[in-house]
Amino acid sequence: MDVILLDTNVFSYLLRQGDTRASLYRPHIQDRVLMVSFITVGELYYWAERRKWGPERVRFLEEGIRAASVVPYNLEICKTYAKLKCGLMTPSGSHRLVGDNDLWIAACAVRYGIPLVTHNRHHFEGIPGLKIISEAP
Repeated sequence: MDVILLDTNVFSYLLRQGDTRASLYRPHIQDRVLMVSFITVGELYYWAERRKWGPERVRFLEEGIRAASVVPYNLEICKTYAKLKCGLMTPSGSHRLVGDNDLWIAACAVRYGIPLVTHNRHHFEGIPGLKIISEAP
């Protein structure tokens, strides 16, 4: 079975009832092993905390997280992150701007050689070694 890594936005579309964007990504996840990064888990808990979700909604979130495999932090992902960040340097020594959380998620995908399913294609384009699946324009 193929493995894919879901970006936080796509994972959240799939969790939300009635989010029409979820239908864009269902064909990409069918019969695949779904993974999310430890960063995505942190982002989702941040949303829950910030938006003051109640216990029932947090339980629903946790059921969704348990339905996927979580890519945990490890030293090889940290090394991949560092290489990717250096690879985004311009000749002038500045970095192409990629949000840190997005770069960590990309590092998880690159480290394990799995495609990233995202609706934020432009956040990830040009990251060396990253295969992107996106329905975003």
